[in-house]
Amino acid sequence: MRFHLIDRVDAWEPGRSLRAAKFLTLGEEYLADHFPRFPVMPGVLMLQAAVEAAGWLWRASTAFAHPVVVLREVKTVKYGTFMQPGRRMDVSVELVGQDAATAAFKGKAADDAGRQTVSAQFTLRGYGLADRGPAGAAADEKLREYYKARWALLTGELTREAR
Repeated sequence: MRFHLIDRVDAWEPGRSLRAAKFLTLGEEYLADHFPRFPVMPGVLMLQAAVEAAGWLWRASTAFAHPVVVLREVKTVKYGTFMQPGRRMDVSVELVGQDAATAAFKGKAADDAGRQTVSAQFTLRGYGLADRGPAGAAADEKLREYYKARWALLTGELTREAR
């Protein structure tokens, strides 16, 4: 199962910060099990939304230099209120440091009433599949094109281009 948790990028400053939104609907597959009588977004997915937002910031800030971005380390995770269907989760991330292959972030999220749902500090690692063999270069390019197209949807750039 693959999740795309960020539904829209509201604002971003290259190399600095990004604000995004996740609209939680009752139709989300994982809510059937978490929990049937009291559906709430699992805490790990609230954290993943912040990680995904940070991945978008890092990709866009580096011209999609890292086709693969993975979570390397998480520190100081704090959970707040439950995220229930019908609510919007506002996610914000800040880039606090980076080198060639890793980037450190502070992330937080709150529901549409301003109540904090999660906050954390974490590190992402980026790499290319070409580093692992000759077939990886073609895969890297496909991933870059996929992420560029998805970024255009999330930021609304695709709709601006169509006008």
